[in-house]
Amino acid sequence: MKKMAILVVMVALTISAKAMDFDSAKEEALFLTDKMAYELDLTDEQYEAVYEINLDYMLCLNNSGDLFGIYWERRNADLRLVLSDWQYEKYLAIEYFYRPVKWEADAWAFLVYTHYARDLFYFNHPRAYATYFGGNSFKNAQFYADRIHNKPAGPEHHHAPAAHGTPAPNNNAKPAAPNNNPQPATPNNTRPGASKNNSQPATPNANNRPATPSNNRPATPNANNRPSTPNTNPRPSAPSGGGRPAGGGGPGGRR
Repeated sequence: MKKMAILVVMVALTISAKAMDFDSAKEEALFLTDKMAYELDLTDEQYEAVYEINLDYMLCLNNSGDLFGIYWERRNADLRLVLSDWQYEKYLAIEYFYRPVKWEADAWAFLVYTHYARDLFYFNHPRAYATYFGGNSFKNAQFYADRIHNKPAGPEHHHAPAAHGTPAPNNNAKPAAPNNNPQPATPNNTRPGASKNNSQPATPNANNRPATPSNNRPATPNANNRPSTPNTNPRPSAPSGGGRPAGGGGPGGRR
C-alpha cells in the first residue's frame, strides 16, 4: 500500500504541470533565442533556426517529466547541427540556455530571467516568429544539417550581465547589437597614470644614467706627476774635486 501511495503522489506531481499554450511558448522561445543570439553571436540563419528549435521544445512541454526527456535531447541534437563547435561548447556551459525551463511553485520557470530583465531585447524578431508554427523537430533527425551555411569562426565575447539587464528603450525593434570587436579600453601595457603609447613608465636609461664618477676619479696624485719632492740623486753640491767642506770633518763643519 505504501508503494502504491508513493506512486500515486509521483504521478500527481507529474501531471500537475500544465502544457504551455502556443502564445506563451512563442514569447518564451523568442526571449530565450534573443539572448542566445547575443551571447553566442548567432548569424541570421542561425537566429531563425534556433528560434524554431526553441519553440518546438516549448510546445512539447506538457508536464515536468518532459523537461529533460526526449524533447530536450532532440533540442540539443538539433542545436548541435546548427551551432559551430565553439558556440555549442559555450551553450553547454550556460545553464539557462542548456536547461532553460524548470517546474517551480506549480508553474513553469525560465532561468534566463535570472540574468535578463523581461523587457530587454537586443534584436528584431526573427521572420519565423510570424510564420513558424512548430513541427520541424519531428520531420527527421537531420532536418537542420544542411540549412546553416555560415557559422561564426570565433567568439565575440558577449557576456550576460550578472543580474537583470538594463531595459532597452524599444521592446520590439531593437538597434543592432553592440559592436564588440573593439574590446573595452584597457590599459595599453601601462600602469594607471602612465602614458598610453606602449612605453613603460620612464626608467633610467642605462646609457644615460645620472652622472656618476667615471673612470677619472677625483684628482689624485699622479704616480708619474706627484708633487715635487727632493731629488735624491743630486746631493747638496759639494766642492769640486771631492774635497770636503772647509773646516774638516768635525761637528762644526755641518750646517
